[in-house]
Order: sequence, then structure tokens, then C-alpha cells
Amino acid sequence: MSILIGSLFFAGCKKDSSNPELPQEAPIKPITDESNMYVTELFEFMPAPGQFINKAPGDLASAKGILGGKGMVSLCAWGGYIVLGFDHTVINKDGEDIIVYGNAMPTFSEPGIIYVMQDENGNSKPDDTWYEVAGSEFGKEGYIRNYSVTYTRPNPATGDIPWKDNQGKTGVVATNTFHKQPYFPEWIEKDEYTLTGSILSSKNIDMTNPSYITSAPFEYGYADNTPDGDKIDISNAIDKDGNKVSLKGIDFIKIQTGIQANMGWLGELSTEVIGVADLNLVK
Repeated sequence: MSILIGSLFFAGCKKDSSNPELPQEAPIKPITDESNMYVTELFEFMPAPGQFINKAPGDLASAKGILGGKGMVSLCAWGGYIVLGFDHTVINKDGEDIIVYGNAMPTFSEPGIIYVMQDENGNSKPDDTWYEVAGSEFGKEGYIRNYSVTYTRPNPATGDIPWKDNQGKTGVVATNTFHKQPYFPEWIEKDEYTLTGSILSSKNIDMTNPSYITSAPFEYGYADNTPDGDKIDISNAIDKDGNKVSLKGIDFIKIQTGIQANMGWLGELSTEVIGVADLNLVK
């Protein structure tokens, strides 16, 4: 059920040969009368384990359901991600350029980290360089780049999902009584798999009242962070060394759950994506 095109993580910055400090110049796919303001192509869907896996909204059909409009897909626990493409180049203008719709509420957000890519080689595939969009938490305590987690298939299949990270920590994605199916993606044949990216602090989660758990939003720059959608500025893109890059536009977007947290009866923190649109075309 997964759509895989190989490793999609940071592969180093390709440079413009005339200026080694700039990303390679990329072709621009123009906007036409037929252009869709929403993403139109799904390249990869690789969720982490979670309570919505192996059914909607954590399955491939749900991932396809946000193409060309709005639906809802869950990326589940930390590291789960989706890779999407526009049918045109989203031009980097002054201010915000993209809006990512989620299901965040005023007191409950599930922030996802956003990465963008130019189609540098012009082959209409997301096989060039990913740039993380630095949100308000970039560089702050609890933020870690090149973070990875390995999830292991449980025995029995409906048990908690064990995980271990590259920082020496371990834990589980806990099951709950509301969702009784296996939480480990059944279409993954291996008994464990590893996800890599950046992780954010869970400092905004308040579980002091178990019956009313809150997760306050971050200031800016993340998916599923604030109600009514999150506007993203391509100018905040950074390279693998954390340096800002100047992009004329982007063709692909990757969204990844940014926090690892079990929130009691609510289950794991999981970024949900309802839609992704080019603000230049939103009316």
C-alpha cells in the first residue's frame, strides 16, 4: 500500500555551478488555466504506527483523497510522512506561499514539519534536494535534526508498538480501547522500519488534567498547528547545514509528524493533513 521512490531525506545541496553558494537553478513549470491550486500527485505515503493505521484516515486511499482538493490523511506517530506534488511551480513571493490545512483546534495542535523541493533536474519526480522549512522552534531546546526512530512489529499484532531512537531512548506507541486493529502498518513486510527527520519538543502538551489534555500551537511554520490552516513561507527553507536557501519556487512538499508523544486516552500525537494549496491561486 505504500508508494516508494527510495530515500527522500536530505541528500546534500546541489549548487549552481556559477555560484557555489546558491542552490542549482531549477526550471519553472508555469501556471495555466488548468492548474489546480491543490496538490495533484502522491509520490509517497509512509506513516508511522498509530491508532488510525490499516484503516481510514491512515491508509493509502485516505492519502490519495487529498489530491485535487480536501480530504484527510493521518501520518500517525513521529516520523510518519507524505510526499506530494503540484501540477505547477509554486512561486516564492513576499510572505506566505503555501497553505496546509489540518484539523487543529485552538487548544489542540499536532504539529508536522514541512520540507520543500525544487524540480532541479526537470524530471517531474521528487528526487532532488529536500529543504526543511524552519518554523518557530528551529534551533530551540528539544529540536533535533537527523533524528531517527525504529519501530518494531509487536507480538501479538494488536499490542503496543515498541520503538527506539538514535539518542538511546526507547518507548512505545500505546494502543487504546477505541481502536482495536493492529497499529503497525500491515503492508510493511519487514518486522521493523526506521524513519528519519527532525523532531520538535513536546513542551506544549499539558496532561495535568487527564480528562482535558491540551497541546498548544507553536508560533508559526508547521502543519496541523493552528485552526483554518497554516500559511508557510518558502523563504524560511534551510539546507542540511541549517543555512537559509533562496528558492524561486518549489514543486514538491513533504509533511512529517514532528512530535513523539502518547497522550493518554487520546492516543499518539499524529499530524493530520486535510489539504495543501498554493496561496497564489487560493481565492
